[in-house]
Amino acid sequence: MSAVLVAAFYRFSGLSAEVLPALQRELRELAEAEAVRGTILLAGEGVNGTICGPEAGVHQVLARLRQIPGMAELEAKLSWADAQTFARLKVRLKREIVTMGCPTVKPAEQVGTYVPPQHWDALISDPDTLVIDTRNSYEVAVGSFRGAIDPGTESFRDFPTWVEQQLRPLVSARQPKAIALFCTGGIRCEKATAYLLQRGFTGVHHLQGGILRYLEEVPEQSSSWQGECFVFDQRVTVNHQLEPGNHSLCYACGLPLAPAELQHPAYRKGVSCHHCIARFSDADRARFAERQRQHEQVCQKQAQAQAQSLTQSSSAAAPLHS
Repeated sequence: MSAVLVAAFYRFSGLSAEVLPALQRELRELAEAEAVRGTILLAGEGVNGTICGPEAGVHQVLARLRQIPGMAELEAKLSWADAQTFARLKVRLKREIVTMGCPTVKPAEQVGTYVPPQHWDALISDPDTLVIDTRNSYEVAVGSFRGAIDPGTESFRDFPTWVEQQLRPLVSARQPKAIALFCTGGIRCEKATAYLLQRGFTGVHHLQGGILRYLEEVPEQSSSWQGECFVFDQRVTVNHQLEPGNHSLCYACGLPLAPAELQHPAYRKGVSCHHCIARFSDADRARFAERQRQHEQVCQKQAQAQAQSLTQSSSAAAPLHS
């Protein structure tokens, strides 16, 4: 078993604005005490987050979240990692736990039909089903379900515009029996289905638990998933076994890079890649290069300190010879 537990979770359930600041402080103190890092977002519409740490500590945080009124049924997608996947802990108050920019959309009141992972492939293989990936374009490029439509959005805020400009005429032309939406952990597609229903669409479904639950429960040999799944932590991507994938991150633009993309002439670790080489100035890249140099110095010092500590421990434990 690996060293630390990763939990991705969300739940739409009305929370009183008056209790949020105190809850924020309590969750931060609890997570810090349990050596748990990650991000927890709190808003009037519910909670959303991914955390990582010792197994007992992660379950302590999840247990406290489930004590919040309306959160008893909060589910978490669990996976293991060899080391901490977050650099710090953030517990933040937000207007929305996933930002669409449509305050009238209320997923706690109405969402599409949940589809368990075991029934998902049958639904999306039906030619009368329109399958939509609600994630951002850079996430879709890493992996997606076979035959899914990529809206080409750069932010979830773009999704409503895409629906009105692209999806509505597509549905009018094709007249699908079902519209099947999916995302990483379930939160974006759940909110997206609420939006579609509000806008008069019918036959709206979404993958229960998202891609992460699907990868956990559906065997790879019978899966319709292709590629890896982007995750918002230092693992960057996970494979079908929910193990860290083969992608790395460009720390200049934040986009995922496949191993072959690291060979591109534009790639400089921590400085640039082919996605962002034209986005930043020479001054920006000089700043990124200095940041990378400082980061490598810190890592080198930490490695030296760890090696020295191990050497001292070995020496202290060595038997004495007369």
